[in-house]
Amino acid sequence: MSDTDKELRVSKIRDGTVIDHVTAGQALNVLAILGIDGSGGESVSVGMNVPSDKLGLKDVVKVEGRELSQSEVDVLSLIAPEATINIIREFDVIEKNRVERTDSVTGILVCPNHNCITNADEPVRTEFAVLDDGVRCSYCGTMVREGDVAEHIDTRGSGETDL
Repeated sequence: MSDTDKELRVSKIRDGTVIDHVTAGQALNVLAILGIDGSGGESVSVGMNVPSDKLGLKDVVKVEGRELSQSEVDVLSLIAPEATINIIREFDVIEKNRVERTDSVTGILVCPNHNCITNADEPVRTEFAVLDDGVRCSYCGTMVREGDVAEHIDTRGSGETDL
């Protein structure tokens, strides 16, 4: 068998976003950040733990017909700091950007403090300051360590919680 016979090929997308160099094992969290759970009919390709010269192993997520919002990219930077965002139009990469850590993220994470105002019945969106080792709730000061950020993604995308 040749090396070509051993490769798995995923077709190119016409228009949308390819998120490459995602930290291995984080692709499903990327889908959660994007609010993709399979029920919306989006065309999505996911490669997990694929070989990478740069990272050893990486994940790749392709989403047809969608470009990411800045808040989605901001949270991606927390769980996939080496990721690149490729915007595809008519099968060509028209824009390629590395994610950059932001100073804060709003409306994407859930505060783990049940007494935080963002978890009360108030129309308050969550906001977290981004630190070197995680994020801190701007309202109550609760810390979420870097390795735990993915557990606090608001899969409903409202940034308001009903705990």
